Amino acid sequence: MYSWGSIAVMETNRRKLLQLLAGAPLLAALPTPAFATSSTGDQLLIASAADDAQGNHWLIAMNEMGEERLRHPLPDRAHHVAAHPNRPLLAVVARRPGYYIDLVASDTGELVRRIEPQEGRHFYGHAIFTPDGQGLLATEMDVASGQGRVTLRSLDQAGAPSKDMSSGGIGPHELLLAPDQRTLIVANGGILTDGRDKLNIETMQPSLAYIDLESGEITEQRFLAEQDHQLSIRHMDVNALGEVIIALQYQGDLDDDKALVALHRRGQQIKLLRAPDAVNREMTQYCGSARFDNSGRIAAVSAPRGNLITFWDMETDSFLTSMRATDGCGLAATSEDASFIASTGRGNCYALYPLEDYREAMMLPPGLSSLAWDNHMAIKALTS
Repeated sequence: MYSWGSIAVMETNRRKLLQLLAGAPLLAALPTPAFATSSTGDQLLIASAADDAQGNHWLIAMNEMGEERLRHPLPDRAHHVAAHPNRPLLAVVARRPGYYIDLVASDTGELVRRIEPQEGRHFYGHAIFTPDGQGLLATEMDVASGQGRVTLRSLDQAGAPSKDMSSGGIGPHELLLAPDQRTLIVANGGILTDGRDKLNIETMQPSLAYIDLESGEITEQRFLAEQDHQLSIRHMDVNALGEVIIALQYQGDLDDDKALVALHRRGQQIKLLRAPDAVNREMTQYCGSARFDNSGRIAAVSAPRGNLITFWDMETDSFLTSMRATDGCGLAATSEDASFIASTGRGNCYALYPLEDYREAMMLPPGLSSLAWDNHMAIKALTS
């Protein structure tokens, strides 16, 4: 149940949301928990891939008032959007198996470059910019071997990757940089695929790999217990303490009752976090996105098939609460603690305040509210 309050309270919270977004230092698509504060005159872009009712694919960005600022056509469905750390630039990554990453100027909407994988490779839906802003890291599959790779490409060169590293497993998906900015964290989903077909469900081995960005060496790798090997590790976020919250997708029997969220701290085993039984069942064995709030204490994990956003307390490693969001998946954090925004495949965007058990819809024009927002969001400050 939501405590909607009076009209006056809702208006107060609406203004509160706009203030939060206008000062948001966090880029949800980047691993760094804090980012440069917006200067006077900056506007915020909230960016996501989306599809329209005619089946067209877009990169969409709107400002904090819900006004459309960018609409870039895409050749196929996309998955993740990454924001550049210091340039007006967005990278939108094709959905697996993906064959493009579009670099788009966030101030003009111009296509700066389309990156394509090497022959015999495809992208796995996620990419991030390097901390210095000079390169782009992406997860890929080597089709011949089935093994996961992480590549580094220079933004100043359109050719082959300058670095090509093992991801440490099969099916690498989301990747992040640890707080030291030298260690890459990769979620290896463990699923060998042919297109969208899954080939190895009985033998899959998901893992979380920590890779030294300079040497390409795997410095730590964690696997789930044998009885949980069908919990695919796909999406995650990392806070300033280096704690990793993990959104899991179960590939086993529909009647199995598995925890769907996990937490990892360096030097320890992956710890499964379980929601109350009723909530766990409603999550329908599938979580789609994970984000920490500004403090790094509260994590949001979406379960779009169950129409839920769940919230988790990192001080107690426990379930906090949940909120309804039909087909809600995309998540981003505002600059205030315990405050998130979420997008849905039904065209809605919400402000979420889990400690207040409060949800408020953002008012979007028909051109945006009719879109099916894809799985992930990014927030970027844009200088006017």
